Amino acid sequence: MCRNITTLRGLEPTATDEEIAAAARQYCRKVSGVQKTSVATEEAFERAVSLIAAATHDLLHELPPRKQPPKTEPPLRRLARKAVS
Repeated sequence: MCRNITTLRGLEPTATDEEIAAAARQYCRKVSGVQKTSVATEEAFERAVSLIAAATHDLLHELPPRKQPPKTEPPLRRLARKAVS
């Protein structure tokens, strides 16, 4: 559905809470069509991000390990690597 959300399962080191929250936020943006929250949308949007991040965290910790790491690196890791270069 959303090509911008990268696979978090199988990362070494494992996905951080920040990476999980970023993926949840991107998912909520995509399905809601809300790119920037307003007073009318902020509470519902942030609640959805929190719920989806928690569900994603649980999912990643309950699934068995992947045989191969994901093909792409999450955006936060790409940005951190560029900042170090």
